[in-house]
Amino acid sequence: MPGLWRHRDFLLLWGGQTVSQIGSQVTILALPLVAIVVLRASALAVGLLSAAATSAYLLVALPAGVLADRVSKRTVMIGCDLASVAVIGWVPAAQVAGILTLGPLYAVALLASALSAFFLVSYTSYLPSLIGRGQLVDGNGKLATTQSVALVAGPALGALLVGLVGAARAMAGDAISFAVAAGCLFLIRAREPRPGRALTERPARFWPQLREGLAYVLHEPILRNGAAWNGSANFFVIMVETLGPVFLIRTDHLRPAYVGLLLAAGALGGVAGGLASKPLAARIGSARLCWLAMTVFALPGLLIPAARPGWWVLLFAVGWMSWTFSATLCGTALTSYQQAACPERLRGRVSAVSRWVSWGTLPLGGLTAGLLGGVIGVHLTLWIAVAGGCLSGLWLYLSPLRRLRDLPAGGLQPA
Repeated sequence: MPGLWRHRDFLLLWGGQTVSQIGSQVTILALPLVAIVVLRASALAVGLLSAAATSAYLLVALPAGVLADRVSKRTVMIGCDLASVAVIGWVPAAQVAGILTLGPLYAVALLASALSAFFLVSYTSYLPSLIGRGQLVDGNGKLATTQSVALVAGPALGALLVGLVGAARAMAGDAISFAVAAGCLFLIRAREPRPGRALTERPARFWPQLREGLAYVLHEPILRNGAAWNGSANFFVIMVETLGPVFLIRTDHLRPAYVGLLLAAGALGGVAGGLASKPLAARIGSARLCWLAMTVFALPGLLIPAARPGWWVLLFAVGWMSWTFSATLCGTALTSYQQAACPERLRGRVSAVSRWVSWGTLPLGGLTAGLLGGVIGVHLTLWIAVAGGCLSGLWLYLSPLRRLRDLPAGGLQPA
């Protein structure tokens, strides 16, 4: 089987997503800075913005899975990229026109998250139709490494753009990146197998299809506990992502442009995790690696709220580095397992259900961060968030993974 470095279509997918993910990290940094610095938003308003930026995942991820199993996933992905050009591009245009306010910013966050949900459900279930089953761990490792590189390069680029042109105008870079990603997808030659069910199928079939995907995840123990871990971890991680910039700017007195550099430094752990996922899985065992990563390797995350003004602010980056390293190790193994073990006809729906659980907690976490930050303070809320994030790995430890060395290639039989 030829290596992925010579696989033209995979390289197009990989290259397009590299550019897009770097651009998206610019927006992830710049969007809350628009609210915090430009519009002088409160902690609650920043929490509401975070909830808007993730709430569409809860609302549309399940229907997105049914759609992904009915139509061409590549077509869905191209459409989402092109629509994102317009949605994200509105923010810098509104800033130039002098009409940027907090209300429309919520709408941008909501629409962008809806497009992201449709894209990512199709993206996850698209890879097995592009490369062989034996290449999935390698392919997911490369994509995870790229995502981690984006977590470094994106905030660093965002910090530079925010310093040069301001937070709102910096988002123009993300709009351009979506156009590049759409072009790369368009150039892919391979075509997916025809969907098992046509888009014109009677609407009454929607709910049985949706229930079938839900039932598979609920009864397959590794997927069920993996989704529970992801949902729990994301709830607390989004709290840190929501209040982290507020904490760094208003408590540790860090300049806004430096926030991106600090997050970029912390994201180096994800790069290391993507590069180490394959050799560590071979040495330790892919199943063991999942729960070890999230119960042991993630513990330095407790350093995040210990950051103080001056050089002590680097503790935030060290803690963030441990979380990105651990999550990349675990996520690569579990995603590869899901893609290999799930029947082809269910891939879109199983991907959607897993992401619905993991993403559905994001708006709840963002809203909780805003509410608690306003009531008990940002610093204490951060301590609660990092403690919860470190405990989320118990879902994996208390699963069949603890009794296995490696993830079974054919999957476990649903109970």
